[in-house]
Amino acid sequence: MSFWERMEKLDRRWVYLAVGIAVIIPFILPTPLPISITTEAQSLFDAVEALPDGSNVMLVYDYYPSTIAECEPIAIAACHHLFRKNCKIITLSNIPYGGPSMAEKITRMMADQYGKTYGVDYVNLGYKYGYVAVLSGMGQSIESIFPADNSGTLLSELPLMDSVKNYEDIAFIFEIADNATADYWVSIVNAQYGVPIGCGGTAVMAPKFYAYISSGQFVGLLGGMRGAAEYEILINKQADAVKGMQAQSLVHLLIIGLVIFGNVGFFVTRSKQKRGAA
Repeated sequence: MSFWERMEKLDRRWVYLAVGIAVIIPFILPTPLPISITTEAQSLFDAVEALPDGSNVMLVYDYYPSTIAECEPIAIAACHHLFRKNCKIITLSNIPYGGPSMAEKITRMMADQYGKTYGVDYVNLGYKYGYVAVLSGMGQSIESIFPADNSGTLLSELPLMDSVKNYEDIAFIFEIADNATADYWVSIVNAQYGVPIGCGGTAVMAPKFYAYISSGQFVGLLGGMRGAAEYEILINKQADAVKGMQAQSLVHLLIIGLVIFGNVGFFVTRSKQKRGAA
């Protein structure tokens, strides 16, 4: 039996093993696979970078736990960038299932790295039902919608909120979404109050959000893990998203190689069969 004939009968489990190894390698060893920076990611980075240090920024966790793999790296990278610029972060969520707790976990974790104090440098407003009324109401008074934070502390007792009354006191909104709530931030907050918005979302939602880039209603966009990896590179904090994209690239290269290898084997064995028949 020739080499190519043996390859045609190769147990598929060897292919699964090769894919598994390709996924693991970037998380163990440095893998210098390039990731290009899109215009949309660069624009979002530039918009945040242009904010005056100490600006008040809303970081919105509008994604469900099912999309953590794509959205959480964006949230972590955003916290890195905002805290590095000493921005005051106000988090909230229009998602009842997991949104406030994910905001709490990530923001506190990043605050510990940067020595930030709760109530002074960042606040978690939590979740409030009825996002249309919530987004509209905060244009008049944030405290009227969120009288207390996610832990039940009155906003009047949090020093940061003394200077933040409504959208007029917000310099930027960083929306992270895996659903249509991003549309309402555009139609209500950006359209009516003019607050600039940058967005990070799942890869499947990104094509829809590109329309808001063209219209100028989003200053920038991060699409899925690829967008998170771009932002990690831009802020020089390469982490899980970059490794995830490198793993994805290795698997793609492996699949391409297997397809080429399989086709070469097919034509070689067919050519031998034709010569044998002749």
